[in-house]
Amino acid sequence: MKFCTRIYVGLLLLCGLALGITGPAMAQEKEHAVTAQDLRKDVQKASDERRDNEAAIRSLLATEQGQKAVKSAGADFAKVNAAVSQLNDEEAARLAAQSRIVQKDIAAGTLSDRDLLIIIILIAALVLIIVAVR
Repeated sequence: MKFCTRIYVGLLLLCGLALGITGPAMAQEKEHAVTAQDLRKDVQKASDERRDNEAAIRSLLATEQGQKAVKSAGADFAKVNAAVSQLNDEEAARLAAQSRIVQKDIAAGTLSDRDLLIIIILIAALVLIIVAVR
């Protein structure tokens, strides 16, 4: 009788170990709260927003008035342009929003050259200051 008990206990332990090992593996097969596809979409959206924000800032600085303003501020256009990519996401979004407003005002003809130069100088200075502080 002792021999049969040992066999049953051994089989019971083996079954318990088998269930203990396969349990976590089966739990990993369940759907996560956030799917990989959703994560990819969110990362792509953030990347697109960042690219669009940088493009808005650079397009304002690349205008004829923008380049004049950068020169009159005593800054190098190449350094300011390179510094745009070093802005964090919040700073880039804020400056891009301002750049878009200025570009709309330029298109509408509501800004004088003096106003435009002042605004672009401020944007270029902000970019350089933000990058220098880091």
